[in-house]
Amino acid sequence: MELREILLNRKMVMFGGKGGVGKTSCATSSAIWAAEHGRKTLIISTDPAHSLGDSLDIELPPGDPTPIEGVENLTALEINPKANMSEFEGMTNINPIEEMGLPGMGDMGMFGDLQELSTMNPPGIDEALAFAKVLEFIETDHEYELIIFDTAPTGHTLRFLGLPETLSGWIGKLLKLRLKVGKIFGSIKTFFTRGEEKEDDNSLELLEKLNESIKRAREDLTNPNVNSFVIVMIPEEMAIAETGRLNNQLVKYQIPSSNIIVNQLFPDTQELCDFCQSRRSMQQKHLERVKKIFGENMNKNIIEVPLFKEEIRGNSMLKKMAEQLIN
Repeated sequence: MELREILLNRKMVMFGGKGGVGKTSCATSSAIWAAEHGRKTLIISTDPAHSLGDSLDIELPPGDPTPIEGVENLTALEINPKANMSEFEGMTNINPIEEMGLPGMGDMGMFGDLQELSTMNPPGIDEALAFAKVLEFIETDHEYELIIFDTAPTGHTLRFLGLPETLSGWIGKLLKLRLKVGKIFGSIKTFFTRGEEKEDDNSLELLEKLNESIKRAREDLTNPNVNSFVIVMIPEEMAIAETGRLNNQLVKYQIPSSNIIVNQLFPDTQELCDFCQSRRSMQQKHLERVKKIFGENMNKNIIEVPLFKEEIRGNSMLKKMAEQLIN
């Protein structure tokens, strides 16, 4: 399926690949194209080292969706890890010792084990914050018809893709712990709080809702009618190897992906110097390998994007790049 059709018909599109290959430029160019073709579009940067504002040549307030001047229907958002930490505060705050009203017993054998387990945090906070945004736009009503995710470099992205499984298992353990604590210490807690007004405890319900939300997010991420992952790369040996690893993980997690963008190709022109001609020759050899490995063998649509003379920055240059991405 070509990129044009994906941008016009999917609810989510994710761009990812090796660092420095032009993911943000490709994602932003695609977002502008979709917006100008009538889709109300939000582009979100989940990369801790943000470059979305730089690509658009504007200052993006961290954490605030910002309408892009000069592009109707387009809004941009950079996730601010520090500001968005509040979204996770209390998510694991299930302290059985405090809930039972038994202060000072946290270091006693089984009590200490329970307390340690109950205060564990999931690994990869940057990826978790990014996934929180996926959950937000899956679980809540919003005005956007298309959400484009400009993901972090490959390592972060691979951890992000594995988060639904990781978080679901992690929350499952907390649910079991919460139930066990409730059964074992329910009567003790009642004894210690006898005659006092009891507060409603909805921690179990909140965890169950979060677990269900993660499952629904996983369903959307793996649904080819909802989401598609676009791999961005350059025609070099290391990029081919990393693209192979990323593609294997997409297959493992059943994330639909039908397009690979090969970026920064030297053009075929007589004006190239000897050095540039040599670079182009090297790139063309790698491009043929890309077409063979990912195009013929994996039936992916290979999009070739030339190296521009000017920096891809600002609406005008991004629109020029979009013409190469979608033709």
